[in-house]
Order: sequence, then structure tokens, then C-alpha cells
Amino acid sequence: MGVQNLTGANEYGTYASLFSFSIILNILLDLGLTNFNNKNIAQHSQLLVKYFSNMVVMKLLLGVVYAIVCISAGLLMGYDRQQFHLLYFLIGNQFLLSFILYLRSNLSGLHFFKTDSVISITDRTLMLVICGGLLLFPATRSHFHIEWFVYSQTAAYLITFFIAFFIVLRHAKVFKFQFDFAFLVLIFKQSYPFALLVLLMSLYSRIDIVMIERMLPDGRTQAGIYSQAFRIIDAVSMFAFLFATLLLPIFARMIKQKENVTQLVRLSYLLLLVPTIVFSCVSVFYSKELIGLLYKQHVEEAASIYAILIIGYNAVSTSYIFGTLLTANNNVKQLNYMALIGVVTNVGLNIIFIPIYKAWGAAFSSLITQGITALIQALLAMKFFKFKILLSDFLKLLVFVGCVLASCWITSHFVEHWMKGFIIVLCFGLMLAFILKIINIKALINIIRSEGE
Repeated sequence: MGVQNLTGANEYGTYASLFSFSIILNILLDLGLTNFNNKNIAQHSQLLVKYFSNMVVMKLLLGVVYAIVCISAGLLMGYDRQQFHLLYFLIGNQFLLSFILYLRSNLSGLHFFKTDSVISITDRTLMLVICGGLLLFPATRSHFHIEWFVYSQTAAYLITFFIAFFIVLRHAKVFKFQFDFAFLVLIFKQSYPFALLVLLMSLYSRIDIVMIERMLPDGRTQAGIYSQAFRIIDAVSMFAFLFATLLLPIFARMIKQKENVTQLVRLSYLLLLVPTIVFSCVSVFYSKELIGLLYKQHVEEAASIYAILIIGYNAVSTSYIFGTLLTANNNVKQLNYMALIGVVTNVGLNIIFIPIYKAWGAAFSSLITQGITALIQALLAMKFFKFKILLSDFLKLLVFVGCVLASCWITSHFVEHWMKGFIIVLCFGLMLAFILKIINIKALINIIRSEGE
């Protein structure tokens, strides 16, 4: 956020488009290996010793493939010299991040959730320290360039990579630089459906900003405006992402042992949905004030985009829970069909709306796409696990949403300062969830403790 305020929407928009471009193709760095590894280590922890050495070599080879494809695609996209300079470092950053996620999959697979959680925030913490220092000191702030932001990411990822690598190595106990082609073929045969799923989901989640930058005359500026709104969504999504990372090995083990997952799914979904609903409702009412607090330019445009994207965050949270469950249950084929629908929907709507409504059109396309894909995943979970919607839960959620919206309207009209109203609604919503007994944290903690380290 500080970087964009300093560099401006146009320069940051260039970075944001390239960043999304590198993320879309980063499945080539993984091909589903991380999800495959997480699930299998969770069910058979002794496989860590067998998998580790081969997986490391495979990740290195995939890094070479990823770099070649990204550079070739960049040439076809017509990127200029400055964009390629950034792209080279972003390629390296994505490689390091993918490697870190693989290393973390071993920790979560072994149910070392506390260690995994610490590693998950290490790169971000280092990034805040390094880049924050550059933004705070007058000597560096006055000469700050977007490239420095990318360099800071590289340094943070490198340090985190080495920390995670040696932690996993301590548990694997042995590492040999070797390449087993038969093992490679075996893993890819089992993991390619995961790879396709990640590619398709990356497309419908990240293609918006790339299409904005490429399709519009003022594409870089519009991409920067979109980034102002999307950044907040990206940040709050980390909570849902970490939630899903925690649940995947637990779901996998419970399914293998033929345990009933209904209670855990219900508890985890409601626990994630409640703060999501509260935050999204209050954000819609105070979108302009919130964006104005964070940014100096293009506040009104970014606020209207943010109001749309934050509504879609409820669908994103739904997808994280049910998508994780279906992945643990090996329903990857069905998830791929869902993701393909998402890609077709999002790209098609973007082609229609972006030329007319610019970044706002991309946000609207994203909202529709996220809603459709979340609904499909929820229906698939109900089909495969025979879930039934409890009338009591449904009515409680309706009352909860109605009360939260009413409190937003009241505070926005009668509370003098918007920040006070924002905090009042957040506190009221969370208290109301306990009063209505929508969530039961104690039951969820007991389940996780029974499964954890």
C-alpha cells in the first residue's frame, strides 16, 4: 500500500499486471505436487524420507521450465525492456514461494501446525521490515522505485526458504541430490489433475488485472486502481487460505479413517463465514472512507470496485472450505469442471464489461464468477457427503445478516466518525454470533487438538 501511494497507480499497475501474470503460470512450478504431498504425508508420514530428495530435484527442474514458458509468453505479450526486468525477478520470487509452500506442505502433512503457521508469516514479516525501512528513511524514500519492492520480496523469500528447508531436512533426516525419472512419472500421473485445477483457478482469480492492463488504452492506470481495491481482498483472503491449509490434512486423515466430517465442516464453515459476513457488510457501507484512509489517489473509483469485490469474498470463503473438502476426497475431476466453468465465465464477462466499464467491469465479472464457482462446490460437497442444510442454521444466518446490515445502516447515519461506526459493527456482529450460537469455538478447538501435534 505504501509502495503504491509513493509510486502511483500507473507504475504500480505495471507491477501488478506482471505479478498476476507470473501467478497464473506458476502452476508450472508445482503441477499439483504440493497438494499431493500434503495429502499423502498426512496419511503416511513415513513417506517424507522417500519423497523429499526426489521432490527437491523435481522442483528445481520445474523452475527451469517455468522460467522458459514465462519469458516466451512475455515475448508474445509484447512486454518491453522494463517489464522484462521486473518479470525476471518475479519469476525468481514465484519459484522461491512455490518451494516454500512445498516445504510447508511437509510440516502441515506431519501436523506440525504451529511451526507451519510461523513459517507462513515469516516472509511477510521480513518483507514489512525490509520494504518498510526503505519507505520510512527519507534518503531511500525520496528515490524509491517499484523495482526495490520486488527486490525486497526476493530477499524475504530467500531467508524464509532456507529456514523452512533446514526445518524439513531435520525431520526427513536425509537429503541426496538425485533424480528418479520413474518416480517423477509416477508422481505426475497422480498429481496432474491437481495441476490443472490450480491453473484454471488461477486463471479465473487472477486474469482480471492482466486483461485490464492489456485491453485498455489507460490499462496500467486502471490496473493500479483495481489493485488498490484487490489488495485488501488479497490480504483478508490469507485468513481463509490458512484456514484451508489447516483443514486439508485433517479432512484427508478423517476421510481415510472413514470418520464423519459433517461436524467439522459445519463448525469451520460457520467460524469462517461469520467474520467474513460482518467485514464485508461494514466494508460496503464504509468503502469510500476505508479506501480514503489507505490511499491518496483514485479513491472513489477504487471504493466502488472494492464494494463489489468484498461481497464476492463471502463466496471465496465458501470455496476455501468446500473446495478443500472435495480436494481431500479426491473429487478433483469435478473441481476441474467447476474451474473450467469459472474461466469461461470470467474471461467472457471481462471481454464484455472491461471495454465499457473498465476496472469496475472486471470487479463485477469477478463477483459473478466467484458466486457461481462457490455454489457449484457447495452443491458437490452436499452430493458426495450427503450434507443437509439445517433449517435452524439457515434461519440464524438470515437473522444474523439482517441485524448486521441494520447495524451498518444505523451507525453510518447516526455515529459521527466512520471509524467508530466500523468498530461498533465489527464488535456487535461478533457478539451477535455468540448470542445466536452460530459458532462454537470450543467444539472446533477440541476437534483440531485431537488431530494436531
